[in-house]
Amino acid sequence: MRRVLIADDEESIRHVLSEMLNERGYEVRAVADGEEAMRELSSRDYDALVTDVRMPRMNGLDLVRAAQASSPETTIIVMSAYGSHDLAIEAMKAGAYDYLGKPFRPDEVLLVLRKAEERERLRRENIRLRREMSRLAPQLVAESAAMKEVLRVVQKVAPMLTTVLIQGESGTGKELVARAVHDLSPRAERPFVAVNCGAIPEQLIESELFGHAKGAFTDARVAKRGLFEEADGGTLLLDEVGELPLAVQPALLRALQAGEVRRVGDSRSTRVDVRLLAATNRDLAAEVQAGRFREDLYYRLNVVQIRLPPLRERQEEIAVLAERMLARHAGRAGVAQRRLSAQALELVQRYRWPGNVRELENAMERALVLSEEEEIGAEALPEAVQRAGTPEPVPAQVGADDFSVKRAQRVMETELIRRALERTGGNRTKAAELLELSPRALLYKIREYGLE
Repeated sequence: MRRVLIADDEESIRHVLSEMLNERGYEVRAVADGEEAMRELSSRDYDALVTDVRMPRMNGLDLVRAAQASSPETTIIVMSAYGSHDLAIEAMKAGAYDYLGKPFRPDEVLLVLRKAEERERLRRENIRLRREMSRLAPQLVAESAAMKEVLRVVQKVAPMLTTVLIQGESGTGKELVARAVHDLSPRAERPFVAVNCGAIPEQLIESELFGHAKGAFTDARVAKRGLFEEADGGTLLLDEVGELPLAVQPALLRALQAGEVRRVGDSRSTRVDVRLLAATNRDLAAEVQAGRFREDLYYRLNVVQIRLPPLRERQEEIAVLAERMLARHAGRAGVAQRRLSAQALELVQRYRWPGNVRELENAMERALVLSEEEEIGAEALPEAVQRAGTPEPVPAQVGADDFSVKRAQRVMETELIRRALERTGGNRTKAAELLELSPRALLYKIREYGLE
């Protein structure tokens, strides 16, 4: 943000601000009224407009509105000697970024400009990241604060060689995130190799990871490269790393620390250049405590941790994900684009999705197959999703012989929500504040427990 337009009918203000900003490296143009300012804005681009409120021919607030309409990318800062709270609010509503009351120190304007620069930098970076992630991993939707944080960490860690541990429930998209880390890294053109540690028999896992020499065991008729060697120069994802047998973990730790692997039955080691990513749906810290996972390997893997939230914590993203999935499957099947009916969409948003994004993907593919209409009705959804529209009865209390934590939680939550709604006269926003829930989460629970 280097080009600044100043609009003020006081020559002394124009002079002081111009001198101060010029010294700081800004390119400054100063004009005496709003009409002249609009001519400047129409003739060239300005990063920022600093304007007085009271000026001849066109006042500052009218200038803000006109500038906002013609140059929406320009950051507007309003200043006035006739400061009032109402005037500041009016300026902000008109599109101003900030408001300064006169008299002010010139460096206050500089401070506001620097804050605006940082805001603009973050905005553009966010747009760039969204475009990049949309291109590289279109299934990753980031409308919730939790997923925006995931993408922020992905962007920060991708250019590094740092080992990343991706944790999340089954079906949350851990491999998609790993792929995004690889695709945003300098290794994007090199191999990306993924292996599910839980899908390989224990007696074969070491051979799969590190390879084997000819004659190392009965069926080893030829030498074979392992996955570390296949991923040389690129990225290796160890999916479900918590399933890795204890006997193999020392060899993995050695490969990470030394940057070399030794094939089973071989006497020589081979240097490899591999960026390792690990994913798991287990709590590895608890696995360490239970003695099922080596502590030193855990710390070596857990340099940077990315936690993927379950879909039930990403309510605002379900509709977008469902729409993208329907479009993708319609394209693959060569049929016209389909959409969910209002009733079907409401059920999809109410359902808890224990299988997360993978379960939603399967449900959308099924709905597309079973529906011949352009609008997909509720009857095309899986039975479990359809039942989401019928609230389960909540017991009035938990019996002495009932040890179900889930039922007890439902009773407690129902009672607390009832009391909060009574206290606030049915105001859900205020009730959500009392309950320390987001309004969206409260609405979901009201529907789930049949409290409408």
